[in-house]
Order: sequence, then C-alpha cells, then structure tokens
Amino acid sequence: MAAPRILQIVPSLSRVYGGPSQMVLGLSKGLATHGIEVTVLTTNANGDSGQPPLAVPLDCPVQQDGYQIRYFRCSPFRRYKFSWELVRWLSQHAYQYDLAHIHALFSPVSTAAATVARWQQLPYILRPLGTLDPADLQKKLQLKRLYAACFERANLAGAAAVHFTSEQEAAVSQRFGAVTQDLVMPLGVDLNAPLHPSQAVAKAVVQQQWHIAADRPLLLFMSRIDPKKGLDLLLPALEKLQADGQVFQFVLAGANPQDPAYEAAIRTRLQASPLGQSTTVTGFVSGELKTTLLQAADLFVLPSYYENFGIAVAEAMAAATPVVVSDQVHIWPAIQQAAAGWVCACRVDSLIQALQAALNDPIARQQRGANAQSYAVTHYSWTSIAQQMVQVYQQILHQRKRTGQQPVKAMKLS
Repeated sequence: MAAPRILQIVPSLSRVYGGPSQMVLGLSKGLATHGIEVTVLTTNANGDSGQPPLAVPLDCPVQQDGYQIRYFRCSPFRRYKFSWELVRWLSQHAYQYDLAHIHALFSPVSTAAATVARWQQLPYILRPLGTLDPADLQKKLQLKRLYAACFERANLAGAAAVHFTSEQEAAVSQRFGAVTQDLVMPLGVDLNAPLHPSQAVAKAVVQQQWHIAADRPLLLFMSRIDPKKGLDLLLPALEKLQADGQVFQFVLAGANPQDPAYEAAIRTRLQASPLGQSTTVTGFVSGELKTTLLQAADLFVLPSYYENFGIAVAEAMAAATPVVVSDQVHIWPAIQQAAAGWVCACRVDSLIQALQAALNDPIARQQRGANAQSYAVTHYSWTSIAQQMVQVYQQILHQRKRTGQQPVKAMKLS
C-alpha cells in the first residue's frame, strides 16, 4: 500500500509567531520517519507589515528532514498572513493528496484551505491553536461570531476531526453550534536539542552572556510578550517577593513584533520598578542559546490567563527545569500529576505562594525538574506523537474508503 500523502497547512512558519507554527515542523519530521509523505503549505509571512518577508523560494518544493515545504507569497492581506496563490494551488492539487491537517482558525488562509478541502471532499483535521477558548474569543467577539457564522462553523462541522492539545482545551472550546469529532493529542518537543553536561555549565554560559551574578536563582519567563501571558500577575508578584527579601534574578525572554507597544510598556514598567535591578531582558532567543537558557533556569514561570498547551512549558520540562504555571495553562493537570512543578490560580497572591514554595526549597526544585524531564521524554516525544497521529490519519482514511467517498478533480480558481 502506498504511503499516505498528507498536507500540513499553516499560515506561517516564522519563528516570530512562536511554538504553534514551529510545532508543524516537528510533527512533519516525525511523520516522515514513519513513512508518511508530507507537504507543508505556508506563506512567507514574517511578523507585522514592518518586517520583510521570509527569504525563501516561492511556489516550489523545499526539501527538509524527509518532507517538503512549499512557501507562497503573502498577499494581498499581508497583515493577516493570507496568500491567494496558496489557495489557488490547493484548489488545483488537493485531489493528489489523501488528507489535510490545517493549523489555526480565524486565519484567512486556513479558513480558505478548509473550505477548499470541504468542497473537494478532501478529509481534513482542524487544529484551533486555542482560538476557540472563550477567553481568546472575547477579543473582537462580535466580529468572530460573524466570521464563524459565515465560514468556521461549516468548516468545524465538515472536519474529520478537531485537534485539541489538551482535555481542558477540548472541554472549554466553543464550537458555534457545530457537532465535531474531537481528537486530543499533545504537542511535542525536540528531545534531541543539545543540552550542556549539567545545569551548572548552562548557568555559567548564561551568566557570562548577560552578566548575571552567580549567587542567585534564575526565574525564567520565556514566551511571547502578550497580555494573555499573565505578566500583569507576575511582575507584582516578583516585586512583593523582592520587597520581602527574596533574592533572585528574573530573566524576561521574548518579544512581540505584532504588538510592539505592549512589549515597550512592559520594558518601561520594569525600568521604573525596583525589580528592574534584578531583571535581565534578553529579547527573542532561539536555537542553542534558547536551550541553554531553559536548562540554566532554576524555575520556569508562565501564569497565563489561557494557554491551550504551552509549548514553552514542555520545552522547559524537557530541559529538566521545574515549572510554575497557572491553572489556565491547559497541561497543568499533567504537571500536577507528575509533580513536575507548582500550579497556581490566576491571582497575584496564589502566584506568590507558588513562587515562595519553589524558591525556598531547592531540593524540591531539583526533584520536580527531574520529574518534569521524565514526563516530557515519555509524553512529548515527536516520535511517539507522530506514531499516534499516523494511526489517526489511517483511521480517517479507512473510514473514508469504507463509506466510498471520492474527491472531486482539480478545481480552477483564476
């Protein structure tokens, strides 16, 4: 039997959009190792309109890690990562593939891709990326309701499955009246990322890179600088701890090219605060330096108001770093069950209690870090997740074959 031909469709693969986009690369590589023929369709979008697009070949296959990527020019709605060329290519070639895995809702290119797949009877899976969370829907709620009524409700109803990354995400997500077949499967992390021989070595590298004193624990926030991430809880909590005599170094790692005003406001707040003297702002980090920072941290902190998975949390766990997360980071039950960190409510007092418990018990931090790494290796391996995803794809295709559904031929979009 020929290997299934799978499309992965995502608005952008630029690092500035964070983990949800980068996850597609890990999944595609994992699928390729299981003999799946994967083509990723995406745009060359690279942040807001002030950023130059990705310097990549357009509308031609780019081979990478056993799969191929096909980039398309982001146009005409560059801000919204739309590509008419991508949609046109899909309409003409969808019949050559067995299934599409589409990442993001309320994103024009993903919406159009799901619509084309539905019209052509190409089975597809939708991954919402947290966009169906009521907290996320509150942003431009009326516009999203209208958008859903016109497009996404039908796309949700027509999907072979809706891919949620945690039970909590599936439980809280809005479906706008559509009946869906839910698939719950976590994201993965790169367990082959090179770690230093010990945390002490990693910490020495970080201390030299950013001139940080060696006599204090490192508290790391590494995520997009965005209001949903709970910095309005974290900064007051850290200020209170500092005022009470707690010694630490806070490392703020991340950026937000889509909302530079908010990022600037956070930097200004830190400069005006006594906390600024104990804070290192690194900006966006990636590659080996990112892995080193994750390993060097004594504690990873993410008190988000909503987080459908929290890929940075899983990456910290893989580096044997214990975590402090809110109970709105939807993998918190796994963290609690594995004793991989501390869980708090989205309140300053609750966050302070969790941070105090962690900072005052280095032995517990070490043990929970080891637990975190063990859990990540077992549950967040791309090899394991890809294997499970192959089974899901095969089940969908078997059901399609049994019902005798056949895709229509190529569609012409001028």
